[in-house]
Amino acid sequence: LSCPRKMKVAALLLALAGSAAAFAPSAPAQSATQLSALTLDDIGGSTAPLKNYDPLRLSLLGSDETLLWFRAAELKHARCAMVATTGYLINAAGFHFPGMLSTSENISFESLSNMSPVDAWAAVPDAGKAQIIGTIFVAELYTESQGTHYTKGGKMPEVVFPKFDFSGVSAETLETKRCRELNNGRLAMIAIMSFISAHNIPGSVPALAGIDAF
Repeated sequence: LSCPRKMKVAALLLALAGSAAAFAPSAPAQSATQLSALTLDDIGGSTAPLKNYDPLRLSLLGSDETLLWFRAAELKHARCAMVATTGYLINAAGFHFPGMLSTSENISFESLSNMSPVDAWAAVPDAGKAQIIGTIFVAELYTESQGTHYTKGGKMPEVVFPKFDFSGVSAETLETKRCRELNNGRLAMIAIMSFISAHNIPGSVPALAGIDAF
């Protein structure tokens, strides 16, 4: 493979690692040469009737810190995918904010609602995209710098806004909610990828064929 292609393949594998690791099975007894003593069963994430499933054995790639980083990456991707899926469907249904997105570019929210979500994003001025990406960066920086890092035994990243208070929730209930969040997020990742595929490759998702929003 050429260098550019190798870099693309490596980037793709890294992007998929966070979500793929979540489906990993309970790891077999590990030898003394393996770095990690932590398994996916130790950090949860599977719900009946499905067990952890990891055909690529991504959960064994590194140390405990690596596995916890994979889980945090999956959790963040899951939350982003749920927001993206919901936003895509809201935009596709024609709901929108009132007023103008950009007065200088003469772009109204209504005009964006008449486009497919992918085209609407493309129509957002570069300054607007920079504000969105900048906000995401600040939120990421904030969650990564709070207290003990999750790779060192701290809590997994929390939603920055709105801030949820789970102090009155039992550990058992909280674990159930965490698993539900992960499962919903995994489905949302599949959904948003399907939406984008259907938009860019007509007919690639038969269930969405013929729907204008896609």
